Amino acid sequence: MAAQYDQKPLLKVEGLKQYFPINRNFMVRAVDDVSFEIYPGETYGLVGESGSGKSTIGRSVIRLYKPTAGKIIFDGQDISGKMSKNVESELRIKMQMIFQDPMASLNPRKTVGDIIGEGLDIHKMYKTREERQEKIRRILKKVGLAPEHHGRYPHQFSGGQRQRVGIARALIMDPKLIIADECISALDVSIQAQVVNLMKDIQQETHSAYLFIAHDLSMVKYISDRIGVLHLGHMLETGTTEEIFSKPVHPYTRSLLSAIPAPNPILEKQRVSLTYDYRTSGIDYHKGTDHLVEGTHYVRCTDEEFETWMKDFE
Repeated sequence: MAAQYDQKPLLKVEGLKQYFPINRNFMVRAVDDVSFEIYPGETYGLVGESGSGKSTIGRSVIRLYKPTAGKIIFDGQDISGKMSKNVESELRIKMQMIFQDPMASLNPRKTVGDIIGEGLDIHKMYKTREERQEKIRRILKKVGLAPEHHGRYPHQFSGGQRQRVGIARALIMDPKLIIADECISALDVSIQAQVVNLMKDIQQETHSAYLFIAHDLSMVKYISDRIGVLHLGHMLETGTTEEIFSKPVHPYTRSLLSAIPAPNPILEKQRVSLTYDYRTSGIDYHKGTDHLVEGTHYVRCTDEEFETWMKDFE
């Protein structure tokens, strides 16, 4: 089941700004004028270094934060301002989040069954206790955990298993969009592959869309249909995975991709890492506009920068 680009976008973010006032004189601009869209069944990868605003975007989209400015349209409804009770309840069912730290996001006093079933309880999505238990057992089986473990507590599981509990908690609501916030960064590499493959399999079955937030570029390349590159709260480059990896235009994107280690030791010796420092680069993110490279590949820059960067490819 591929992404359905012929349909209307499931999520549309326009000019999102998320500022946090620190004191009367100082404001942190965590996200500054970011726009993107996600289609049904698509995986959209959001990449960038730590502190670039990736998680803040995820939390603003699911309305854990109230956006400072901009528009968020989800499933045809504007969710950026004050929401009615019905819209909010619908949003809490149709959009789910898998958090970065599986231990911090699971209540240590509750059993895994109760953690996973909490959404069902709040939104009254079952008629009998048996139906609730059956749903929990089925979802545990789907994420590769033993159904009889529903009575255990989070500390009795390993990190990878806890993250599977987090995925089960999101999936049981049958959401249209899942925001995966660095959901594999706390896991061992072998476990990462298992969790990502699990997410891919589940997407095939449920046709849900993912906003996949990560800074591991090889993982993003493997799972994403399209990618947005974020730095200091600005969306610098966006396009399909193929477009971004084969022709990175922005110096920041190029420095990110040049940092990926090559599995082949001979190639790894020849790899040249590019350095990029925003302060000395002479680039002003606030002056840039979106320029079309080709296809769906856009880069944010001024006209002069665009000409210079495109010449490098020629």
